[in-house]
Amino acid sequence: MSEIAIIGAGAWGTALSIVLGRKQRHGVRLWAYEKEVVESIRKNANNSIFLPEQQIPDCVRVSEEFGEVVEGAEIVVSVMPSQHCRRVFTELSTHLHSDMLIVSATKGLEQQTFLRMTEVIAEVTNSRFRVGALSGPTFASEVARGEPTAIAIASHDADLAATVQREFSDPAFRVYTNDDTIGVELGGALKNIIAIAAGVCDGLGLGHNSIAALITRGLAEITRLATACGGRAETMSGLAGLGDLVLTCTGALSRNRSVGVELGRGRKLPEIIAGMHGMVAEGVFTTTAAMLLAKSRGIEMPITEQIHAVLNEGKAPQQAIHELMTRTSKSELA
Repeated sequence: MSEIAIIGAGAWGTALSIVLGRKQRHGVRLWAYEKEVVESIRKNANNSIFLPEQQIPDCVRVSEEFGEVVEGAEIVVSVMPSQHCRRVFTELSTHLHSDMLIVSATKGLEQQTFLRMTEVIAEVTNSRFRVGALSGPTFASEVARGEPTAIAIASHDADLAATVQREFSDPAFRVYTNDDTIGVELGGALKNIIAIAAGVCDGLGLGHNSIAALITRGLAEITRLATACGGRAETMSGLAGLGDLVLTCTGALSRNRSVGVELGRGRKLPEIIAGMHGMVAEGVFTTTAAMLLAKSRGIEMPITEQIHAVLNEGKAPQQAIHELMTRTSKSELA
């Protein structure tokens, strides 16, 4: 029986613990920051805070102590909000051993450095570990219920990718391998920005034409930045690109889309965030980092720029859409 540690007991971390625990051939340990989450799982085998009504297998043990969670683990899965990744790994690194495999399942960019999460982990740990990224179209509640799901594990280390594919896959959770870590991580991070824009369209009462155009042009600008950073265009047509983009732009369970809906209805961002009760919409944090990263690479990202203005400069959503629609005409393939 292999031992797997999951760092972060939000909805996605909890869902992954359920996936791994239901295989009945893993020892799964889950680190939670919130005492209420630890108490809920220990007493009721349920994360009543972030993933209610989903039973957690008996083999999943939860703790607030890093040492208890990672001791003897062969795979460590990082599932915390992006803005906490550096701090958590700084504290966690003394408990890690060089033979552990690290898997990042966080979809975001660090705000100050524009680094992807595997880059943050490598920087904090002085590149002592083999690292991969897990990303794709996944709503935590559907994964936890055992609905058929497909996802990608990306790493330059083929053995790591094959190991994660073997250990995580089951009849309801299909894992594909990919060696384009840059593309997989950027696809997962940047789609959240486009999902906010999709929500804005919905909040304004716009129809399917608008959403289809937004998804298509959103994919174009995600691809521009990903390839400029060294990712591959074909990755953007896969699970971590188009697959995740469609899900978050159209699915009612998307937190990023929900933020956009409320913005489109006229609510202000601080009020929206306060009403999320601790849940995180990564796109809110990623937008600024993505915009600055694009500028540093000389890449045009008009949707990202407009969403940044709506989120951070008080621009009216209607004005943002007007400016997108009245930009200088150009070729679709330019």
